[in-house]
Amino acid sequence: MITIEELRGIALFEKLSDQQLADLLEVGEEIIFAPGMELFHEGDHSDFWFVLIEGCIDLLRRVGHEETVLAVLGSPGRWAGGFRAWDEGGQYLATGRATAPGRVLRVPSGALRTLAMDWFPLAVHLIDGVFNTARNVEQSARQRSALVTLGTLSAGLAHELNNPASAATRAVESLHEVNHGLLESLARLGKDGLGAEQFTALDALRRELQAPTGAVDALALADAEDEIADWLEDHGVERAWALAPALAAADVGLDWCERVADLLGEQDLQPAFEWVAGTLTVDSLLSQVSESTRRISELVAAVKSYSRMDRAAMQQIDVTEGLESTLIMLGHKLRDGVVVVREYGPDLPAIEAYPGELNQVWTNLIDNAVDAMDGRGTLRVSARAMPEHVVVEIADTGAGMPPVVADRAFEAFYTTKDVGKGTGLGLDIAQRIVVGRHGGTIVIESQPGRTVLQVTLPIRPPR
Repeated sequence: MITIEELRGIALFEKLSDQQLADLLEVGEEIIFAPGMELFHEGDHSDFWFVLIEGCIDLLRRVGHEETVLAVLGSPGRWAGGFRAWDEGGQYLATGRATAPGRVLRVPSGALRTLAMDWFPLAVHLIDGVFNTARNVEQSARQRSALVTLGTLSAGLAHELNNPASAATRAVESLHEVNHGLLESLARLGKDGLGAEQFTALDALRRELQAPTGAVDALALADAEDEIADWLEDHGVERAWALAPALAAADVGLDWCERVADLLGEQDLQPAFEWVAGTLTVDSLLSQVSESTRRISELVAAVKSYSRMDRAAMQQIDVTEGLESTLIMLGHKLRDGVVVVREYGPDLPAIEAYPGELNQVWTNLIDNAVDAMDGRGTLRVSARAMPEHVVVEIADTGAGMPPVVADRAFEAFYTTKDVGKGTGLGLDIAQRIVVGRHGGTIVIESQPGRTVLQVTLPIRPPR
């Protein structure tokens, strides 16, 4: 049986009188547990307050299909549950499962509240204020910020998807028109009596043409179009202005045009050049469709990687993959005046981490960096390996943080941004994810023209 003397040796109870300890033992009961025993379950009403006397209990929470260890109750006086004493709808936030034999003092939540009201009425009122007022305000603010963030990311992603989708749509619409003209030109070639040998030779000339792979000189291309258009008009080809761009883009020269004229002789050149220009245009449009759909696939893959919809909670991950997917998600903010410099060290090891949570950290740090530069400057994203850690740095060339801001940056609810700006994920939560969830560190180095947020993550986080 738990005794008053035993409770007196626990720091949690050192300020209570013997009578108060006796009252606590009267309403509570001792629960002896063995490894594997479940003391309380996530989501159930928190009807009891559990105080560890000896032994060890894991606090587990189910994320997706996996149970994650949130904390370990391993020293006397650690406690869990009892929230229903302050919140009528209180639930256990995690599952308590024993990992070593021991004992707990289990006190009904209602009895805990009654004792607390007798002993510390002012404290109970303050606790009620925290639960019923401050918590509701915080929850509403967080929900609103989350919605704003979701809307911002969604709008940015929609913009990123719209460009290649629109390009693909335009290319497909053009393909219908060009394909119709291509079939008409083929029909005219057959009607004009073009023989099989001549058509084979014309096709061989067409196959010689290839789209340029390097950078195109716009001025030189315009000159080539004018030159080809003049030649076509001199040889009786109508709509030369419409055919010349496709031919010039394929690096057609006047000597090639003369070879076509020599091959066809006195026959009409109009359908031959329409057919060649049509095939070149079809190739170009198909390349546009291919590039646009490839870009859409990349964006979808980036969203999937960013959200980690197909991954369990704890994974072996490549840190650079998360950084890259985050940069893609924030691509709408990284245009115009922002130059992104990537510095990824060779042979970066995979780390054990919660990828979705880390991506939220990268989103916050990168968004903060871009805002600090007012959308104009250099964003440096780097990752390097250390013997047992990976170090990620997000640096910007903004005005820097004043010391008073840097000192308070990790405080809960502290922000220097106007309402509606930012990701809704404060640096305090980023710190909890990095430090509390991954056993890493996050520090700020700031001076005018250079601010660095350095995140150090262990390759294997401590249990």
